[in-house]
Amino acid sequence: MKQVDARRSLHLRLGLPFDRPLLRIANSLDLSIKSRSSNLSTRKAGSSLLKDVHIGIPGSGVSGGSVSLVQGSYEYYHYLQDGFDDSGWGCAYRSLQTIISWFRLQHYSSVDVPSHREIQQSLVDIGDKDPAFIGSREWIGAIELSFVLDKLLGVSCKVINVRSGSELPEKCRELALHFETQGTPIMIGGGVLAYTLLGVDYNEATGECAFLILDPHYTGSDDVKKIVNGGWCGWKKSVDSKGKSFFLQDKFYNLLLPQRPNMV
Repeated sequence: MKQVDARRSLHLRLGLPFDRPLLRIANSLDLSIKSRSSNLSTRKAGSSLLKDVHIGIPGSGVSGGSVSLVQGSYEYYHYLQDGFDDSGWGCAYRSLQTIISWFRLQHYSSVDVPSHREIQQSLVDIGDKDPAFIGSREWIGAIELSFVLDKLLGVSCKVINVRSGSELPEKCRELALHFETQGTPIMIGGGVLAYTLLGVDYNEATGECAFLILDPHYTGSDDVKKIVNGGWCGWKKSVDSKGKSFFLQDKFYNLLLPQRPNMV
């Protein structure tokens, strides 16, 4: 942080944006020769996570739509990773882990992606939850995620509320603007289900919209083909061609839109 002024001066001279770190040591290229897959990310434990699983997936089917996507890389966190059984309650935790991985990979933070227990500890530390919350299987939502992002990363968030899943397409223009300007992954929470939103395909003239969903409820191996073919990462319409609703009509939804820090 002592080099902020020097970096800002270089950003100015090189015509670089002032809202993202591009010249920190963490941005340096690793030129060592290693055999690694381009879409795998290695963690402290030595195991690997998939990165950017949406790249190369089939189109959304929205005719004449404009696609707005997450900017930069993220890691895919989902149920049962690290041998930890969070099936049925941990989807919002996994979405938060994916969001925090984005901030790490864009070099806004060097904080390790927290475990479920560390997320719970953060909420107890700020007084949002009682100590008995630590080690529980209690579900969390968009508001709790915003508290953790603020505490661990100093990141502020915008929250959008809708009364029903059927109203989500009405927010497509606002969501497209978020991806164009902020570029961060979004968490969508409704009922007891949470998803990570990576983009929208929106036709402003017709109002037709599709959502690029990364689903944390996946319990299989980290195999991109299996994930994409199974629909765990893919475009979803509010109502598909068979008349089936992806989002619940009788539940309200909160959308958490993390804001990109203005820093170099």
